[in-house]
Amino acid sequence: SVVGRIEGKQTSITLEQAKYLIEQTEKRAKEVGVNAVIAVCNAGGNPVAVHCMDDSYLASYDIAVQKAYTAVALQMPTIQLKKLSQPAGSLYGTQNTNQGRIVIFGGGEPLVHSGWVIGGFGVSGGTEEQDTALAEYGKQIAKEAFSWQ
Repeated sequence: SVVGRIEGKQTSITLEQAKYLIEQTEKRAKEVGVNAVIAVCNAGGNPVAVHCMDDSYLASYDIAVQKAYTAVALQMPTIQLKKLSQPAGSLYGTQNTNQGRIVIFGGGEPLVHSGWVIGGFGVSGGTEEQDTALAEYGKQIAKEAFSWQ
């Protein structure tokens, strides 16, 4: 398919890849006792797949989707953005942009392939530390499974 590829390079995550990342991250979430919502968005910041584990928080759906969006929109992990968006930080106030879609706490990771941000990965449902660890785990799974950078 030509869609999602430029000069032979993948430019956006596929549904098949998103489902695999969600499946693997759900296994890890169960191991650590988190009922998470796991979201994957494409290079344009639009959801490709969202998975709500049983007994996950209702609020976690929107948070996970927006973490994935934020990771693509700003091309950085949301835990990194947290530091930059504090008072006196270079991105202070950024959470008030993009119709309030920017999340400034951990749990969102950009998915990068051959130097291109091809999607975002967001996890919500645990503590910030748990969400951050699960999102980093998903990013690592992507690197290993799909030979990503």
